[in-house]
Amino acid sequence: MDTGTHFVFGLGLGGLAMTDPVIASHPYGPIAILIGTVAGSNAPDLDGLLRFKSNADYIKNHRGLSHSFPAIAGWTALITAAVALAFRTLPWWHIAFWVLLAVVVHVVTDLFNSYGTQAYRPISKQWVAWSIIHIFDPFIFSAHLLALLLWISGVAAPQAIFPALYVLLGIYYGWRTLVRRRLSAGIAGLDPEGRPGDRYTLLPTVSLYRWNLVRVSADGTYGIGEWNHGKVQWQDVLKCDEHPALEASRQEADVQAFLSVTPFPCGQVTPRTWGYEVRWVDVRYRYRKQYPFVAVVLMDLQLTPLQSYVGWLSDDRLEKRLRMNTY
Repeated sequence: MDTGTHFVFGLGLGGLAMTDPVIASHPYGPIAILIGTVAGSNAPDLDGLLRFKSNADYIKNHRGLSHSFPAIAGWTALITAAVALAFRTLPWWHIAFWVLLAVVVHVVTDLFNSYGTQAYRPISKQWVAWSIIHIFDPFIFSAHLLALLLWISGVAAPQAIFPALYVLLGIYYGWRTLVRRRLSAGIAGLDPEGRPGDRYTLLPTVSLYRWNLVRVSADGTYGIGEWNHGKVQWQDVLKCDEHPALEASRQEADVQAFLSVTPFPCGQVTPRTWGYEVRWVDVRYRYRKQYPFVAVVLMDLQLTPLQSYVGWLSDDRLEKRLRMNTY
């Protein structure tokens, strides 16, 4: 989920902790647990600091080890120790329980979107993405805001508000899971352009009635479209190139980082007077007729890399970033 949603989850779980009599009755219990749950809800995304090293390191490691089984234990221990030292009269095991819950909720909710995590490390480095909930879901965010408003205004006690909130969200997650499963089972029959062997993947959007759609054909062609109120509409078709420059680009760290996180890469080569522009795009993300998550390598005619980039940029900003004074 996005940072804002993780933050309100932390506040909401702090409210849910008021169902713990030890926390609710302690003079500093509510503030201590709020600090712990907000920190726990955001700690796994501290891998964002890798941006300062390089985009490649960030993309390759974001939601990787920081979201794994060992990291869950590590984040819980660190945050619990810090809160327990600050609030020594509060039993540490009560702090640990709520911090652990916050960290686990962060990791589990990230599994529900289309980017996913490497939550099974060290058992497996496989990326797990269930593609059920959009990275920002208006219903989840708004439900938390409403619950927090009811708590702050004193309309109802947190012991009533937050159990009801998370029962409701549990039902919502279950409903979205069933909807995606049902649509996935019947999506091929809704595609008038479908051919035997085509594989379909539904990707969530902010709308409850629209899903992005990726079709992978037997020849490697990608169809990019959407399921919208019961109808399949195709917006683009991408044919991935086969070229020596593509294979050579795989040696670049930026491309390796990109390929390590996307299940739907498509490489395309554009000849230039000075060499080749190799562009890898992730077809999951299409915005305003562009694919903003890219890895690009500029190569000379001998396939020697000149410059590269990986990250999220529009075509215009990417061209400005890659423009070289020698051309």
